[in-house]
Amino acid sequence: MRLGPAQVRFTGVAEGDLGHAGAWVERPTAEVEARRRAVVDRPWSWLRQVHGATLVVVDEPGGGAGQEADAAVSSVPGVALAVFTADCAPVALASDNGVIGVAHAGWRGLLAGVVEAAVDAMRGLGADRIQAALGPCIHAECYEFGPTDLAAVAAKLGDEVRGTTANGRPALDVPAAVRVVLARSDVELVSAGDVCTACSDAHFSFRARKEMARQAGVVWMQ
Repeated sequence: MRLGPAQVRFTGVAEGDLGHAGAWVERPTAEVEARRRAVVDRPWSWLRQVHGATLVVVDEPGGGAGQEADAAVSSVPGVALAVFTADCAPVALASDNGVIGVAHAGWRGLLAGVVEAAVDAMRGLGADRIQAALGPCIHAECYEFGPTDLAAVAAKLGDEVRGTTANGRPALDVPAAVRVVLARSDVELVSAGDVCTACSDAHFSFRARKEMARQAGVVWMQ
């Protein structure tokens, strides 16, 4: 899909495991690299994700690969920014003048401000109007959530993040949380696929099926 002047791809089971099957390594295997290249044929700036708000500014194609972070931004041509997910929300960001960003937004990252960190860093690189795309992630109907952690997220983002599971239990609404953060950051959400990873056989889910494989959210400039 297009996001302003950028391209975005959210993958699934059909593209195979684009992470490392749960084992973080210094570099991907040849098989994983081939699968990544089939999605976007250029070096990937991928992250060793830690569910926080640390950010990497990428200054060359493939730069920052393997760093511990949950967001990346760049204004350099030829860069492909990627995050890996199996229930957390992949958020792709792009501005009209060619600054791009990506964030891995689980509940801890949302609480820590990972999306805001990416947006602020993009503006620091000169981004003007920023648009966002939200990829497949777990939805409230499948995401029962403890009351203490749910209260912490709601205290930061508002009660609209509270949801209900299919069984009527308290839940966190991750897409709603992402929407709140983007709206507060003055970012336009232009695409939000209505796919729950826990419900979808076409996507990996750790929460529903304990799958260690990961799909990807990738953003790059043409």
